[in-house]
Amino acid sequence: MVLSLSKGKKNLNMNKKEIEYFDVNQKLWDAKTKIHVGSQFYNMEAFLAGENSLRKIELAELPPLEGKTIFHSQCHFGQDTLSMQRMGGQCTGIDLSAEAIAQAKALNEQLGLSAKFVQTNVYEIDKHIEEQFDVVFTSYGVIGWLPDLDRWAYQLLSRLKSGGTFYMVEFHPAMYQYNWDNKQLEYSYFNTGEPTLEVEEGTYADRDSDISLKEYFWQHSFAEVFNALIKHGLEIESMNEYDYSPYQIFGTEVKRAEQEYLFQVNEIDLPLVFSLKGIKK
Repeated sequence: MVLSLSKGKKNLNMNKKEIEYFDVNQKLWDAKTKIHVGSQFYNMEAFLAGENSLRKIELAELPPLEGKTIFHSQCHFGQDTLSMQRMGGQCTGIDLSAEAIAQAKALNEQLGLSAKFVQTNVYEIDKHIEEQFDVVFTSYGVIGWLPDLDRWAYQLLSRLKSGGTFYMVEFHPAMYQYNWDNKQLEYSYFNTGEPTLEVEEGTYADRDSDISLKEYFWQHSFAEVFNALIKHGLEIESMNEYDYSPYQIFGTEVKRAEQEYLFQVNEIDLPLVFSLKGIKK
């Protein structure tokens, strides 16, 4: 595959293998979505009644959203997108899963909101959306589904206005080195270029659900994240690390406080989340 990101020229096409990987992962997330929307994990009843689905980390770190246009990448079925819409933003969310986008559109209509949702692969955002936004937002468990972050950064920062804010909050790369069940190191810290293939039984939102599907995922180091964003015009303002996850998704965490779950190995708390905020040049 030839990949050119030079100004005025771009070839962002996925190769045959990548298309196959994404097809597999799309089927997985279509199946997950059908279970997630009715799960206690996503607590749809509380959300419909007005509860904000954003976690305390991003609520403390995001800039004011009132009157801002917001692009939400890999939005799943839109709860966080619609929460930001309720906070006064005008939001557009994208996701790979057709089922997730259908659910997001249905929720948007049910709540009488005016967010927009588009089904697309992250690497093909430019084929569907030309608008630029005041804020680009992405969160929790998203970059691991992407083979490389150079195209990710290019696509997301192309959607951000000059002077606009990029904000991401994501699970820490150190955490992804571990098998969450046996707490053993099993995965490289670095992106080898080849995906890890596993068969997922159940889903983090319902471990007893009737899902048994293949998934492909990739590891990404801090260097890969930072260098991709810097290369495509982001001036990084802040970066924070947290010793907790705001979600209990691994099944072996210890609850310390509300929205604070620890993952311990040999009684040592691992870093579980990092956040990054920057301004586009």
